[in-house]
Amino acid sequence: MSSTFASKPPEEIAPGVNWIGAFDPDLRTFDLILKTANGTTYNAYAIQGAEGVAIIDTVKEAFAEQFFARLEAVTTYDAITAVVLNHLELDHAGALPELMRRAPQAHIYVSQRGLKLLQATLKDELANYHYTLTDDGDTLDLGGRTVKFVLTPYLHWPETKCSFLVEDRILFSCDVFGAHFCDERLYNDLVGDFRFSFEYYFKHIMRPFKKWVLQAMDKIEPLAPLMIAPSHGPILRERPMDYVKSYRTLSGSHLPNELSAREKSLLIFYMSAYGATADMARSVYEGASSIEGVRVSLYDLQGGEVEPFVDLIEGADGMIFGSPTINGDAVKPIWDLLASLVAIDTRGKIGAAFGSFGWSGEAVPMIEDRLRGLKMRVPEKGKRIKFHPTEQELDDCRQYGQAIAELLAGKARPKVIDFAEL
Repeated sequence: MSSTFASKPPEEIAPGVNWIGAFDPDLRTFDLILKTANGTTYNAYAIQGAEGVAIIDTVKEAFAEQFFARLEAVTTYDAITAVVLNHLELDHAGALPELMRRAPQAHIYVSQRGLKLLQATLKDELANYHYTLTDDGDTLDLGGRTVKFVLTPYLHWPETKCSFLVEDRILFSCDVFGAHFCDERLYNDLVGDFRFSFEYYFKHIMRPFKKWVLQAMDKIEPLAPLMIAPSHGPILRERPMDYVKSYRTLSGSHLPNELSAREKSLLIFYMSAYGATADMARSVYEGASSIEGVRVSLYDLQGGEVEPFVDLIEGADGMIFGSPTINGDAVKPIWDLLASLVAIDTRGKIGAAFGSFGWSGEAVPMIEDRLRGLKMRVPEKGKRIKFHPTEQELDDCRQYGQAIAELLAGKARPKVIDFAEL
């Protein structure tokens, strides 16, 4: 690591409020899934009140030395009366066990859902400390300074919260409004252009929880923070409310929806090696399109990139995936598309699968298993056809598409259960 990063002193972001975090400029992959072109920061803060000091979060354990050096430059361990944990993932709480050993008198503040994680972090040592489980609107009085807790569940873990310094109107926002972007100048009006990192972070961390993002914005907007101090990336002191607006924008659709309020959207994706699965796809499409109130779209993945379809799937009510079985598996573009769906909320959507095969036919049940893993409903058994479909089999595909569309439209017919299939 560059010595300039390690030796940078703490930063007073407001009178008596200091950044005491750590820099990780060499990090290139975060949590196995996020690319970090210039590293990240682990932001922690110290608030000085008339009756004590509150520490807001800690840092990843490997960077504890930076954290403690900056903490010791602004206060003593004896002066720490509160440790506020907005989130207990290890990049936030990695240095917590050592901090508590150095400041055992400090009172820990954690959301109610965070207790089990706190127990897992401190283990048997937790019995040595005092802690309070916080709820929405609870406050911490530091003497002339008030920290108000704002629960923001699922952004991006269930126990996450923000902390608002009332008198200074500083929002310590945890992962919300964060970015994996390392720049020792710290402030959004001084660092390099981090717009890509900000939106990339939202896409991979917050996007699956858009419903919760909008609920959080309803709580944060009335606070009108003058500064937003996240756990990763630049501190937002210039136009902080613009970033709140950005979260609202990113949580909505970028294009107007052509569907009426009464219509359902059904997407069909397929790839075909020798035309058999393509014939099935067109028949499924024809059957689904015959149901009023369902708008059906058909996409051949051989003719397009996977990523743009994620936005469509996010707004769709149902989707059907078609793949031949090749080497005992579905084809790679289908898996690529299914893998990309972890970035959105697919819970409760209707899913289905179909495909042709020449020998074993594993692709369809494998796709169905993946759909169930994504918490989607798979109400109809997948349609598998050996080699090229006959006219009768194509008619079966039409009925299959029709059945899925009827489910979406609320017109599903009673099913006759074949107990031999159970």
